[in-house]
Amino acid sequence: VTDAASGEVLSTHEQVQTTNATGTGKGVFVGSVPLTTNYTGSTYQLKDATRGGQYTTTLNNKTSGAGTLLTDTDNAWGTGLVSSSQSAAVDAQYGAAVTWDFYKNTFGRNGIKNNGVGAYSRVHYGRNYVNAFWDDSCFCMTYGDGASNTHPLTELDVAGHEMSHGVTANTAGLNYSGESGGLNEATSDIFGTGVEFYANLAADKGDYLIGELININGDGSPLRYMDKPSKDGGSADYWSSSVGSLDVHYSSGVANHFFYLLAEGSGAKTINGVSYNSPTYNGSTVTGIGRAKALQVWYRALSVYMTSTTNYKGARTATLNAATDLYGAGSTEYAQVAAAWAAVNVS
Repeated sequence: VTDAASGEVLSTHEQVQTTNATGTGKGVFVGSVPLTTNYTGSTYQLKDATRGGQYTTTLNNKTSGAGTLLTDTDNAWGTGLVSSSQSAAVDAQYGAAVTWDFYKNTFGRNGIKNNGVGAYSRVHYGRNYVNAFWDDSCFCMTYGDGASNTHPLTELDVAGHEMSHGVTANTAGLNYSGESGGLNEATSDIFGTGVEFYANLAADKGDYLIGELININGDGSPLRYMDKPSKDGGSADYWSSSVGSLDVHYSSGVANHFFYLLAEGSGAKTINGVSYNSPTYNGSTVTGIGRAKALQVWYRALSVYMTSTTNYKGARTATLNAATDLYGAGSTEYAQVAAAWAAVNVS
């Protein structure tokens, strides 16, 4: 139903009747998971009407177009093996679902644009494509199949990371260069990590390592480390005047390190079987406020106080304002936000 004068779409409704169904999936990384699908009366579609109509398509190794919607006759998707083209699709669809649930149940955000509309995902992009990306223009997620088309980039924190670029684009709109670009990348790492912990999967336990299962380096190491970012060989642990000249995936280290310290604190510890030992610039001991509170501080800072040109000094101000709003100016949480920034040399 369209307003004839303005062209505004007032309402829509589906003419083809479908029924929500609960299927099962076996993904490459997520293991065995439930999937909400659509039953058309003759086939099941990998489409989730309960989460804004999110769906997954296959590009069949093409690099353009929307792809072909995945369908199935028995609502059992994938085998967990890369040899089944549905396995990566299970990861993608489940990743989109958990990202939707994480934002809705953690922050009250109803989809990436906060308008109840779900994004779609495309798998099997190109050949030997070692990347995954979010595209605002199509409002969609895209995953390559990795080296030799046998290492899809569909890990859960990668999905949460990329879709969080869409959230950033629809909130602060952080420019993708300089220090604001580092903050943009770090925001995706922070919320991608939040998605992974939220899912609480046995096959992919929550951790502060980014892309630890996709083996993109070929030696089993993760893409990035939040407790000590420099372990990847390029990321910055602390702020300096030259940070803004780094690639945004490396300048992000300062904010990733801040978030880890704010959530978990400094020093040696083991979380979900992973050992961490986070240092501080000033030799201080930082006590974490917990991941749940740290996520609330970062989300409010992003959605209320940051702008497209926010730099690290501005991010400190934004998170302190957020901590004041959430917990009070004299709170322990406020004090620890300040302490965590000092520990990464931002004042």
